[in-house]
Amino acid sequence: MKHLAAYLLLALGGNSSPSEKDVKSVLESVGIEADDERLSKLISELKGKDLQELISEGSSKLASVPSGGSGGGAPAAGGAAAGGAAAAEEAPAEKEEEKEESDEDMGFGLFD
Repeated sequence: MKHLAAYLLLALGGNSSPSEKDVKSVLESVGIEADDERLSKLISELKGKDLQELISEGSSKLASVPSGGSGGGAPAAGGAAAGGAAAAEEAPAEKEEEKEESDEDMGFGLFD
């Protein structure tokens, strides 16, 4: 990811086809060591491709991926399991709180 970010920064800066040396210099400027194998693979895969087209293709692919959060699309069993897990997590916490409250008086009553 760091290699791709450096590559994209260089492309945004006007370098239409950054080299491995360019990407390494950007990463080293912020104290990050480049992984030569991954960097060479990235450069070879992006060589001769238009970044704007790749980004738009990736965006359209991401649009088709379900990201959750809607609340209505969850199956009933999944929702029940999640609700049951939440209730199970809350129950021990309540017992612990009650125990802590009873320990606050350290065995002495108000009128002892």
